[in-house]
Amino acid sequence: MSVDVSNMDPAVARANRRNPRMLQPLIRLDKLSKSYAEAGQARLVLDALTSEFYPGEFVCLLGKSGSGKSTLLNLISGIDAPTGGDVFIRAGEQEVAIARLSERDRTLFRRRNIGIIFQFFNLIPTLTVVENVTLPLELAGVRTGLKTRAGDLLTRVGLGDRLATYPDKLSGGEQQRVAIARALIHDPLLILADEPTGNLDEETGDTVLSLLLELTRDAGKTLFMATHAPDVAALADRVLHLEYGKLISDR
Repeated sequence: MSVDVSNMDPAVARANRRNPRMLQPLIRLDKLSKSYAEAGQARLVLDALTSEFYPGEFVCLLGKSGSGKSTLLNLISGIDAPTGGDVFIRAGEQEVAIARLSERDRTLFRRRNIGIIFQFFNLIPTLTVVENVTLPLELAGVRTGLKTRAGDLLTRVGLGDRLATYPDKLSGGEQQRVAIARALIHDPLLILADEPTGNLDEETGDTVLSLLLELTRDAGKTLFMATHAPDVAALADRVLHLEYGKLISDR
């Protein structure tokens, strides 16, 4: 039996995270491997990872630069394909092996179910703030209420007065807030954040991180964050270290 956490009170979600058997996994890694060819030889980056991640969790993935953190996030999102094994993501009652989908179906699945926040913001410079945020909805075929939804979310991140501004007029912290709003606008099941504060100064990074956690906690979302900053781990429900291609749990 599964538990619907889509409208779950954050306190209840935290209680369920402490009792994961009450929930079915949102993400399941099954012997997931990834290697790249270098100088005619295969370099193993991820080595048969097997793990489960549950609805409402904040999972912090620690590791040095080049350890494979971004690779793992790309495999979970379906941006990249594994060398071996599978990533399963539960959407409703269905568990989807995302790597087995066609490229088109992976893109559609990602648009509906996954929000991604990058280190370098990846905003489109020719679009205004509100247009950047509404883009995922437009790509998903939503045609009504876009600006209202985006305006409400941008107000929550403190940018309600910057809707018509272009990205080059914003600070780094403001651009990352826009990126957070864009990642949440389509109400995804899962938020993947790849070094979301790595391009910001410490004070701005702390503000952005607090905002991201507040928004995802309030909505009961699963947040999977890759970082090399150990201080972020203190805020996570679960901390994993990626070392030599293996996931090591910090319990």
